Amino acid sequence: MDKVFLTGLCVNTIVGIYPEERVKKQSVVIDLELGCDIRKASESGDVADALDYHALSLVLVEFIEKSRYGLIEAMAEDIATLILSQYRVTWLRLTLHKPEALSNSRDVGLIIEREAKAQP
Repeated sequence: MDKVFLTGLCVNTIVGIYPEERVKKQSVVIDLELGCDIRKASESGDVADALDYHALSLVLVEFIEKSRYGLIEAMAEDIATLILSQYRVTWLRLTLHKPEALSNSRDVGLIIEREAKAQP
């Protein structure tokens, strides 16, 4: 399986359960590995046959900036659902970092892996 990756996508948003997190935006950082078949794009040279990571990054930034999640778990699930429903991706690994979550830690986050549901 081929993989397209995107690392270090930084977006400022409201996320967290504490009162101070509900009023001040903080950074979340997204790393993605996306399972897809690149052969058609490699043969055609046409971005329409490729996973357009630029377009995907714009969609993710807009989605995350508008969001207001309490838990990063919910944010991660919704990002995965969005990608799997709108892009030709068979599998993804999403790492969501919340580097400002703890003052005595460089980074906190989670990693999820999800597969696209088989189409009937």
